[in-house]
Amino acid sequence: MNILIADKLSDNAVSALQKLGAEIRLEPDLGADDLPGAIADSEVLVVRSTKVRAETMESGKSLSLIIRAGAGVNTIDLETASRMGIHVANCPGKNADAVAELAIGMMIALDRNIVANTVDLRSGVWNKKLYSKANGLKGRTIGILGLGSIGTRVAAIAAAMGMEVAAWSRSLTPDRAEQLGLRFCESPHALAELSDVISIHLAAAKETEHLINADFLKRMKSGSYLINTSRGEVIDSKALLAAAKEKHLKIALDVYEDEPAAGDAVFPHTELAEIITGTHHIGASTTQAADAIADEVVNIVRAYVESGKPVNLVNARDKSPAQYKLVVRHYNKVGVLASVLDELRSAKINIEEMENSIFSGGKAAVCTLKLDDRPDDDVISRIGATEHIIQVHIK
Repeated sequence: MNILIADKLSDNAVSALQKLGAEIRLEPDLGADDLPGAIADSEVLVVRSTKVRAETMESGKSLSLIIRAGAGVNTIDLETASRMGIHVANCPGKNADAVAELAIGMMIALDRNIVANTVDLRSGVWNKKLYSKANGLKGRTIGILGLGSIGTRVAAIAAAMGMEVAAWSRSLTPDRAEQLGLRFCESPHALAELSDVISIHLAAAKETEHLINADFLKRMKSGSYLINTSRGEVIDSKALLAAAKEKHLKIALDVYEDEPAAGDAVFPHTELAEIITGTHHIGASTTQAADAIADEVVNIVRAYVESGKPVNLVNARDKSPAQYKLVVRHYNKVGVLASVLDELRSAKINIEEMENSIFSGGKAAVCTLKLDDRPDDDVISRIGATEHIIQVHIK
C-alpha cells in the first residue's frame, strides 16, 4: 500500500504505518495545487488542512482512501469522492481538549484584557488603573453553539469555573440538556439574547454558513463576548465588524473567512484584527492533539488493511435503500457466490450491501446480501439448487 502524507505527521505514526507494510511518501509542504501532480500511484492520501479537490481525485487512479488528520472535512470534495468510490475518513474528537483549552483561554483573555495589557507593557506603558477593570466570569452565562465533543468539553470547564452554561445544537433536546446540567435554548437567537459569553463550536456546512449574521449579532447583549474556534465561514465578517463597534462586543477569533493557507501570508482582515483578540487557526495545534490524531490515522489505515473498510468513514450512505435480506449458507468453495450473483444479475436485482462470514474450520460460510428488490420463488429455488449451497432464505 502506497501512502502519501501531505502534511506533518509524527515519526512514530510513520513508523507504525510502515510496520503495517505501507510505503510512505512524506511531503508536508504540498499545497492543493500540487496534489494532482503528486498523487501518482498513491492508494491513501493523508492531509490536515490542505484542500483535496476533484482534480486530485481524478489524477489519483489508485486512490481509494483520503484521511483528514483532524475532524472537519470541509476541505475535501466529498461529492467527488463519493461519486468515484473513494473512502473519506476523519479523526473526530482527538483535538477536543486542545480547542476547548484555547476557547477558555480566549474567554479569560477577553475578560482581563490580557492582550492589550501585554502590548502596552512591551511598549513601555504602565496603566494599572485602566486594566484593573474586569467583569469577572463566575456566575455569568456562557452560551455554547454546537454541542459536539469540543462544545461539551467547553461546557464542562466553564461549569467548573462557576459559570451558568446554556447551549443550542441541532441534536440537543431539553431532556438531554437537563441530563448534562445545561440550560436548553430552542434557537441560536434565544441563546444570543441570554448569554454574556458565546463560544462557537459548529462544523462548516450550508446550514451554518453565516449563522452568526447581523440579525444574530443585534440580539447579543451590549458588551458581551464572542469567541469562535470552529470555522470562519460561520460568521459574517462584515456584520461582525459593524456590530463590534455598535454594541461594544469583545471578540476572540482563531478562524476567519477566507483565511490564508498554512505558512507565511498576508492576513486580509486588517480592520478586524485591530479590534479583536486573535490567533492563527492554532486551536488544535498542541503536541497532545497531534499525537492523538496521528494514532487515529494509524488506526484508520490498520482497519482498512485488515477489513477493507476504514473506521470513521464520513461519506458512507446514511441509510441503505435495501428492503430485503437474502441469507445464503454455503460450503466455502470457489465460484459458489459467483453463481448466486449471476442469478441476481439475471433477475435485475441490485445488491446494496454484502457480507460473507467464514465459520471455524473453513468448511462453511454464510453470506448476507441486502437487495433492492425481492427475488421471486424461481430465483431462490435456482440459487438453492446450486452445488455447494446448504440453505437459502429471504427476510
